[in-house]
Parts: sequence; structure tokens; C-alpha cells
Amino acid sequence: MLVMITNFQIIQPPILLKKYVERMFVIESAGRMPSNDLKLIVPNACAKLVIPFRNGLIGKSSEWYHKTQQDKIIFIGISDIPAEVDYATDGPAGNITVEFSPLGAYRFFNLQWKEVRNHICDYSAISEKMAKQLEERLVNAESLNQKIQIIYQFLIKEFSATSSDNIFDYCIQQINQTKGKVSIKELEKYTGYSARWLNMKFHEKLGLSPKNLASIVRFQQYYKSLVTNKEQFFLQKEFYNYYHDQAHFIKDFKRFTGYPPMFLSKSDNNYDKVFYRE
Repeated sequence: MLVMITNFQIIQPPILLKKYVERMFVIESAGRMPSNDLKLIVPNACAKLVIPFRNGLIGKSSEWYHKTQQDKIIFIGISDIPAEVDYATDGPAGNITVEFSPLGAYRFFNLQWKEVRNHICDYSAISEKMAKQLEERLVNAESLNQKIQIIYQFLIKEFSATSSDNIFDYCIQQINQTKGKVSIKELEKYTGYSARWLNMKFHEKLGLSPKNLASIVRFQQYYKSLVTNKEQFFLQKEFYNYYHDQAHFIKDFKRFTGYPPMFLSKSDNNYDKVFYRE
């Protein structure tokens, strides 16, 4: 791990939320990332809530640029394009991030999910009153642990006010269990609903089609393999079980990272590597 990362701490979500919150973590840094680092964040099928409690954040992609101030909560919709991230100023930085699983995002936010796909904004643009209340409580919290407890309370309150969509949830579980191999035709057969209906349901609850989500799920397992074990990655041939051929694999890889696998294997992308540690 680079010296700039001073703390990376996985936070366990409340038991009630374990299926719906993919991951919570705190990351703290001594300063901005090195100029030669790609600063790349790739799609992982999760919407995100980011709370920068020290320093601000800058994010950009081919479709957006966003700079946020310290203590302003950021909402990031589910994405199928890569992005870059860095801190707003050079100096100590820290944030708490909540990543919502595809199964859970719609249980916390009442949104038009298709409209927030590949979108980043201050949370106040979505819910001004809620954002103001939450931001004030977080600023006044005296410790990091108190901030985490406030976030827990917020998540449980929002989750408890909603109900599940059993058909959608079943389809998500099938995509995850097959690691993205299940087809839309199989989902039609399993659920009894048409492809058109399922696509509408996914855009309503997630912002992506089932096919697009399955592509991200497939990609993620091989991206993790590249990030954690570059030396062995190109000796593995398991991706042929999930892709038609090598050309198909490389096309998807470039779509979600912006780069071919060989280039990425030779480049520094140490910030993102932190998130794929065992």
C-alpha cells in the first residue's frame, strides 16, 4: 500500500442491512494521489453515498465532472463507465463510503434510477432537507465512531420505510449466483415475465438492464484477479467460461476501465487496489 493511504477500515453494516449494503469503509490519506497514478475507479454495480469528513473530493468521467466540499455528502448512481477520483486539495483527507448492493439501493432512496445512472451530485440535490439534517449531525459528531453510528441510524430509518420487490430481488440473486452468466431468456423462464417487463423493472429499481448488470458482475471477478495478482492473470484462461472468446473479454474490459488489460497490468492504480484487498 502506498504511504499516502494511512487508514483503510472496513465497517460492518448493521445485521438488518447486510444483504443490502455491499460494503462500508473509512479511507484516510496523507494527501493527494501521485501524479503517475491512474486514480481509476471502475464500475462495481453499486450506488454510493460518500461522506468526506476531511478535505473535499474531485471526480470525473467521460460524462461528468464534480467537485465537492468537505462535509458535503455525495451521491453516486450506479455506473457502467470508469471514473477518476482525487482529493480537492493537497493535505490530509478522509471519507466514509457506503456502497449499496444492486439488491439494496432502491430500498434506501426513492429515485428515478435510470436518471441517476452514471451520475454524481451532492446529496442535497436529491433531498435537501434530509441532506442538511444529516450533514449537520455528522459535522457536530465528536469522533469517527459517532459519525458511523449516525450513518447507521440514517440507513436503518430509510430502509425500514420501504418494502422489497420479490421478482426484482430474485433476478439480482440469479445474476450474482451465476457470476453474470444467466441470460435474459433464462430469467424470463424462471420468473414468467417477458424480457421487456424485466428490463423495465431493472431500469426502475436499478438504472441498468439485466444484461448490463450481468456484464459488470462478470467483469468484476476478472478485474479483481488482475489487480490482486498481475503475474498470474494472463496465465489464467477461466474467462473463456464467461466470454465468447478473448476479443469479447478485452472489449468488455476496455469498456469498463478505458484501457486494455495489458496496459492496466503495467500501470499504477494503487488507490483502487486498496478496495480489492482480501
